Amino acid sequence: MDYISLSKEISYALRHAPWEYELEMDEEGFVPLEQLLNALGITKDDVLKVMEISEKKRLELNGDKIRALYGHSIPMHIKKIEGTPPSVLYHGTANRFIDSIKQTGLLPMKRQYVHLAIDEETATAVGKRRDKSPVLLKIDTKQAIADGIRFYIGNDKVWLCDKLPAKYISFPDL
Repeated sequence: MDYISLSKEISYALRHAPWEYELEMDEEGFVPLEQLLNALGITKDDVLKVMEISEKKRLELNGDKIRALYGHSIPMHIKKIEGTPPSVLYHGTANRFIDSIKQTGLLPMKRQYVHLAIDEETATAVGKRRDKSPVLLKIDTKQAIADGIRFYIGNDKVWLCDKLPAKYISFPDL
């Protein structure tokens, strides 16, 4: 079994196109595990293996249900659990987006939430997907929370928010 390809297909089904797999998603993004297994012709052990080998913890099993934790692009807004992140988070981005971010802050764009990392390494790795030398932004979550910005739990390395005004972002001198 090619677990890397399977991981990508599971993520696609749960994050971007549940209807293509006839999956019935609830408001928290969970689908019945049995539906996913039948749609993909796999076993629960296959899913567990995918979760075990994945560096990025993108999936969550809860009883007989499964969901992707973040990165959704489906029209339905997935409800997330609010939490208190570390006082500083990071966001890696391409140089070409800096002027826009300075104007509008961080926006979810084609995703449902803005993704923020708990460490510089994770944020830099994300930024490198779009730029060989990404810009690392530092987020003052403590002040953002004090001003009413809400943050949501993504996984052990990722926090989410609806949008983040530029006044909470420290930009490096470029």
